[in-house]
Amino acid sequence: MMNGSQYKQSLDDGRATYFEGQHVDDLPGHPILGLAVDEVATVYDRFYSPTDGTNPLMVVPRSAEDLRAHIPLLHEAGMMAHVTYTSIMTLTTAAGRLTKIDPEYIRRIEAYVEDVQDRDVRITQCITDAKGDRSRPPLHQDDPDAYTHVVERRSDGVVIRGAKLHITGASLGHELMTIPTKAMKDGEGDYAIACAVPVNAPGVHIVNTTYAPRHDDVRSFPVSGHHHSPEGFVIFDDVFVPEDRIFLDGQFPYAAVFAHSLGLWERLGGLSSMADGADQLVGFAQLIAEANGLAHVGHIKEKISEMIIHATLVRSALEAAIANCNFGPDGAAFPNELYTNAGKYHAAANYNTVVKHLHDIAGGSVLTAPAISDLEHPKVGPLVRKYMATMTGVDGEYRTRLFHAIRDLTADSYGGWQAVTNIQAGGGLYAQRIVTRKHYDLERAKSLALATAGLSDDDLH
Repeated sequence: MMNGSQYKQSLDDGRATYFEGQHVDDLPGHPILGLAVDEVATVYDRFYSPTDGTNPLMVVPRSAEDLRAHIPLLHEAGMMAHVTYTSIMTLTTAAGRLTKIDPEYIRRIEAYVEDVQDRDVRITQCITDAKGDRSRPPLHQDDPDAYTHVVERRSDGVVIRGAKLHITGASLGHELMTIPTKAMKDGEGDYAIACAVPVNAPGVHIVNTTYAPRHDDVRSFPVSGHHHSPEGFVIFDDVFVPEDRIFLDGQFPYAAVFAHSLGLWERLGGLSSMADGADQLVGFAQLIAEANGLAHVGHIKEKISEMIIHATLVRSALEAAIANCNFGPDGAAFPNELYTNAGKYHAAANYNTVVKHLHDIAGGSVLTAPAISDLEHPKVGPLVRKYMATMTGVDGEYRTRLFHAIRDLTADSYGGWQAVTNIQAGGGLYAQRIVTRKHYDLERAKSLALATAGLSDDDLH
């Protein structure tokens, strides 16, 4: 297992990573990206043991209890631990679904998972392609590189070209799990490529963006000022991939297996995060209502009640997904597809309504509250504190800090990132509707309706 210092040293491997028009030579020392590196290093130190075996963040669950226990652990450990665990589980789930093709692919997946566990490295998932004209499939694009594909096959591997977008933490990890973004058709075998690429492989370029605040004083950003991860625009500019790192090559009927496997684990992660997030938003709504002196007002109580019901339903779907888990051929546990997808859909589809209630309850100071440093100004600070206070027991700084937390969480750069990723992470709402319908017992529902109507299946024509 690596410790934090070893993790930072491992990033000095010649990787080509960029930020706002500049090549980043020193990730740990970068004024913005370096803070994200520090956060990952802290998690390494927390779980480091020179004698223990596999990092607990990377262990494959074997029961509902294992699945349940992993969730708070991963939330506490942060983004890079989450995407690594999700990558491992995606590959493990896919291996259990590739039983009808060359077993060599399964062997490679199993060997790769064991290797990354042994090395205690971090993996990110590269799935979403540039896509070009979204109305056209890969073969009919003006630029064939719009979807990542094989451009050369050699005796010892392949060469790939393309780009993958929205790759959270790509520059902070060691491995890029690269998989097809969707199902492929006959003739699209070159696009049916799943493989693992080291971040520092020749030809890999990562362009970073981030919602991290650009302020020396981050006290007005209590969430994003301390916890942020860059988004990577990953470019594969004729990257060679050795044979033992190829998990699918050309077998187009199985291209979607990896995307569907990743979707399941991304949606579980999104559902579990949104369950905690929904409770958090309820807490902020109640706290700011009390601070404003409005907690007893009818319409405020109704809005908070709606938020509570939403939070409870999201939490219930998460528990149902875990309690009704299924198992792969090797005994690995994975969450129930129906409850995971329905729960993730409900949580994301109703997120904006919950945030709207919170903003309505809180008021305009969510956006206009003075900075924490203003409270400390010798002349205006006491006046700001005076007028930001509301009553005995609710001083100006306390209420100001609540407003800043609500703004940072829901109405600023991080809040915008959160709103979009709630919808898009795991394949978007449409994908979740499709999977929910696929796994819902529609025939049973029809039978119940027929029985209620005094009919039977025999009456159907």
